[in-house]
Amino acid sequence: MPDIKVKRHSQDKDSFFFKVEVIEGDTKTEHTVEVKNDYYQALTDGKIKPELLVEKSFTFLLDREPKESILGRFNLELISHYFPEYEEKIHDYY
Repeated sequence: MPDIKVKRHSQDKDSFFFKVEVIEGDTKTEHTVEVKNDYYQALTDGKIKPELLVEKSFTFLLDREPKESILGRFNLELISHYFPEYEEKIHDYY
């Protein structure tokens, strides 16, 4: 499994912003991810940190596609458009 590094880049009253690196062997991809606070609360009820939600969301994605297929910039809610089971299955990852 690739190494996933999540770093909070910034936040405002509505969203968290993260820089994510996915490292596999000698290659890596970089991503910028926005997580709206209300979506974070809906998925986790605040029981885990936003960073862990992003990390586990990348694990979910990597179980389904190579790191090179993950968008470079996206809002976490977009995952459920590509993978409708995301909101139900993400709880199995944490």
